[in-house]
Amino acid sequence: MSSDVSVRLAWPDDAPAIAAVQRAHWLRTYGDVVEADELDALDETVMTARWSQLISAPRDARMRALVALERATVRGFALVHPCHDPDADQIRDAEIGEFVVGVDHRNLGHGSRLLHACVDTVRADGFERAVWWVSPTDDVLRAWLLASGWAPDGAHREFAAVTGPLKQIRLHTTLT
Repeated sequence: MSSDVSVRLAWPDDAPAIAAVQRAHWLRTYGDVVEADELDALDETVMTARWSQLISAPRDARMRALVALERATVRGFALVHPCHDPDADQIRDAEIGEFVVGVDHRNLGHGSRLLHACVDTVRADGFERAVWWVSPTDDVLRAWLLASGWAPDGAHREFAAVTGPLKQIRLHTTLT
């Protein structure tokens, strides 16, 4: 691996690479639980346009996309923003709304750098707590987050899926 690795705020020119990483992740992660025609409808051009818009003109100044890079190549991305959960305080509580490292680039430090950058970013924006919705069956991600200081806060949610409800639990960490 190159020593030229970093994380930075995303630029509009990063949108195609972010969309490609996101689409590949969604196909791999949700291929068995979401209708095939819904996944087939994931148009990378549309996804690119949405990412470009979000990066160029976010709905909230505290909504930020970050990219993990190896040299100048996007290996992963994250989206942080105020948390919109009904029990959240949008001034105090941030959310990591999306966090993906390409499957071929995991366990190389990109995730750790990206997580630290997410925490530093939301802390700099004045948030006091961060939350992250994760699958209760993703033992690897949960173990990594627990070892990084995150903990379950008791909240959970479900989404309709082909194979039954897609469940998530919420983890949180204090930023102060």
